[in-house]
This record gives sequence, structure tokens and C-alpha cells, in this order.
Amino acid sequence: MEQVLTFDQLPTAVTMLTKEISELKRLLIEKQEQTPTEQPDQLLTIQQTANFLSLAVPTIYSMVSRGELPVMKRSKRLYFSKVELINYLKQGRKKTFAETATEADQYLKRKGLNNGK
Repeated sequence: MEQVLTFDQLPTAVTMLTKEISELKRLLIEKQEQTPTEQPDQLLTIQQTANFLSLAVPTIYSMVSRGELPVMKRSKRLYFSKVELINYLKQGRKKTFAETATEADQYLKRKGLNNGK
């Protein structure tokens, strides 16, 4: 059931509503400050890295020895940054034909060679 406010009750209702909105805003800001926006980097063992990349452990060792994978070494153990591994994977991304065509058009325009379009 909806309550109807009279004109005389309006200032009190607006004041109460303003206080409630301020409290909600404070709670939201407090919650946002408690929640970390960026997750910390996770270090993976060689087995976890192999699972993450869907590769065999010997393949990971080979890639490390060739300098293909970013790695950290402590004593005889290897550790891999999950963030760096994700960046490594992104570097291997193949461009679509549309992206390649757009880049080619932009290059030709910069060089003044795209007179036909």
C-alpha cells in the first residue's frame, strides 16, 4: 500500500530521503575501498604452468631454455607469473583479415599511396 505525503510532510520526507541516500553512498564507497580492484599476481610452479598452457612439463623446460617463456628462478625451482604468461599468450594473437586490412589502409594513407580509395 502506497503512502501519500501531504505538502506539510514533504520537507521532512526529503530530509529523511537525503540522509538515506548519503548513508547508501557511504556504504558503497566503503565496500569499494575494501574490495581490491586488481588481483595480485599469482606465481605458478612448472606443473601449474604446464597445466595452464596445456603443455607437457618437458616442453615448458625446453621453452625456458630457449628463452621463450618469462621465468623466475629461485634455487633450483622455476616460477612463472600468471600475468606474464597471459601477456605471452596475447602476443601470439593472430589478427583478423579485417584488422590487417584496416592497418594496411592506414599505412597507405600515411605514406600517401592510397589514391584509389
